[in-house]
Amino acid sequence: MDNILAAIDFSPITPTVVDKAAEIARCFASKLWLIHIAAPEPDFVGYGTGPQSKRDWRAKTLREEHRYIQDKALELEQSGIDVTPLLVQGMTVETILQEASKLKTDMIVIGSHGHGALYKALVGSVSAGIIRKASCPVLVVPAKTKS
Repeated sequence: MDNILAAIDFSPITPTVVDKAAEIARCFASKLWLIHIAAPEPDFVGYGTGPQSKRDWRAKTLREEHRYIQDKALELEQSGIDVTPLLVQGMTVETILQEASKLKTDMIVIGSHGHGALYKALVGSVSAGIIRKASCPVLVVPAKTKS
């Protein structure tokens, strides 16, 4: 197993996803790719590029996300893991799958938030989308862990 892609979203399950992906990468001496998919730029009807306050807020959010993923990658690197952080804007499922293909990923590690059936029916599930469309194995880390 050469390449593992861990998709993170900065939710409470993110540290568990990163830990599990790092554990697998260590076992197989794999390259670990940490990826966060940032929301695509919003369309501002009638505003062109959008109001300055919205652009400033979006830039601040992207800087914070970038800093977090860089810091996490540095921690892993210092523990001996070959890791590269990626921050990509786009539609979550499609972008994860595109990057997985581009990187020739052998496994995708993602988290499950444990939302109920109604939420999944109305909003959908990133993990379900990845599982349905991925061309490599997918490890889903559950939101609820053993106590």
